[in-house]
Amino acid sequence: MEASALHANRLANRVKLKDAHIITKMTDIAAGLTDVIKLGRGDPDLDTPAHIVKAGQDALGRGETHYGHPLGLPALREAIARNILDQGGANYALDEIVVTPGGQHAMFVIALALLNPGDEILVPCPGYNPYGQAAELADATVVNIRMSMETNFTLTADMVKAAITPKSKVLVLINPNNPTGTVTAPDEVEKIAKLAIEHDLIVISDEIYARLTYGNQRIQPVASLPGMKERTITLSGFSKAYAMTGWRIGYFAGPRELIVAMAEINHAFAISVASVSQYAALAALTGPQDCVEEMRLIYDERRKALCEGLEALGIPYAEPQGAFYVYANVSATGLPASVFCERLLAEGRVLMYPGTIYGDYTDDFVRMSLTQPVDRIREAMARIQTVVNAIRAERQAPAA
Repeated sequence: MEASALHANRLANRVKLKDAHIITKMTDIAAGLTDVIKLGRGDPDLDTPAHIVKAGQDALGRGETHYGHPLGLPALREAIARNILDQGGANYALDEIVVTPGGQHAMFVIALALLNPGDEILVPCPGYNPYGQAAELADATVVNIRMSMETNFTLTADMVKAAITPKSKVLVLINPNNPTGTVTAPDEVEKIAKLAIEHDLIVISDEIYARLTYGNQRIQPVASLPGMKERTITLSGFSKAYAMTGWRIGYFAGPRELIVAMAEINHAFAISVASVSQYAALAALTGPQDCVEEMRLIYDERRKALCEGLEALGIPYAEPQGAFYVYANVSATGLPASVFCERLLAEGRVLMYPGTIYGDYTDDFVRMSLTQPVDRIREAMARIQTVVNAIRAERQAPAA
């Protein structure tokens, strides 16, 4: 038996992805190229604001290098509770909040705490793929709720209702959505909440991009709606609004009856979040907030430049209303999006990800991140045009 087959047989059945993820592969390829314009990962190119960095440095200087409280620094949880309330969310006590090493870590803790084998978790599709991975590790069944351009890739109550079965237990609402950058309107969120009550669903409300919206868009926190606090887990973090991806700090909040058990799973996984990151996060919430607005305006300028570029190329896209993504349809190139992304990276040195990573069932769309300056975005558009022209020329060339 070959070594690769031998080791594959040693993996547990719950491990579904047994090869390197496409994101890892494309990142490795990009590392071997020069002058790559990275419109792939959801990692802001903007630096963490200076006052937040200083708070982390000061914490290290004070010797804050030890284990912390398993649920998180009490002062930080107090600041999180106040911030949730200030943003229109529910009123949480300190023991209803758990600080985690990133929001993604929280997804796995929540899934392992809530899902039994055979339970169904309803996930918007396309949507953030680790929710599916977390459910698979819990031996639960992922039910993808397919969205489309007809609703600007936003989740509706009708879509949710059609997906509910007697085995449905958890519903994921990502608002604004990753990868599509679209927003579920408040009135639609209210309808979805009523469905959750009617069918006794627990809602994971992923609000990590909630402070990054554009135009007149507004995010309705789920847990503050009537009857929803007791059945909602609110998930968020500091990575996006404060450009703190590398600090690895997020949180979830929910009813005490669920949080006690979830906190112990988190404790077993992580013991506690790095103290330096917690003090930095505390400074993020209690310090000046103009940095969030400054970054939001930068993303908005980039959003407009990217959309103008796509329109000039004749590439349709979903209206980006929040987060820092644009979801574009590249099917007119005649290539599947996954193949197009590979060629674009190899020939144009532009990195972006196909929608299939996020559960897209068409292989027509790509996710483009607003994580480069406007001039680099415009250069990326020019490179995309060159690659698209080459593809079209190949298709039009007479057969030999």
